[in-house]
Amino acid sequence: MADFKLWSDDFPANGFMTKAQEMNDKAFGVDGEGGNTSPALQWEAPPEGTQSFALTIHDPDAPTGSGFWHWVVVNIPVDVRSLPRNAGTADGSLLPAGALQVRNDYGTPGFGGAAPPRGDRTHRYIYRLHALKVAQLPISAETTNAVARFMTHLNEIDSTTYTGLYELK
Repeated sequence: MADFKLWSDDFPANGFMTKAQEMNDKAFGVDGEGGNTSPALQWEAPPEGTQSFALTIHDPDAPTGSGFWHWVVVNIPVDVRSLPRNAGTADGSLLPAGALQVRNDYGTPGFGGAAPPRGDRTHRYIYRLHALKVAQLPISAETTNAVARFMTHLNEIDSTTYTGLYELK
């Protein structure tokens, strides 16, 4: 049996993400011309017993002491095997029915693009797909991403990761 695997055709594994995945808000030190677009993602071979998925994107290199959470989406139906490019829009209109995204560390719902401090080292963006043993987590759009992540880990069977890199020179 194949291993649980996550990938994107928008950037190579452990390679640099594109300007499309950069935040577009000048308040965060970027030029405001990033696409703030979540990449297309695909996965295969979830473990036996999987009833739903959750997706998180975390920058462990952000200078916060605890990293930075760029996207948290839960209750992705078990029969889904991909998310289209820009599924992380604030309105969630491109997410599969039933999926729910909570506020990221920018304080906004949906995907928040890369915005490492200009001149800082290359940052890692860890896309983690969690296979969950429940069909739905008991949360709402107002739930903090910390609580959503807690509930995700509490119900996780397994997870798989795909890492992108980004830096601002």
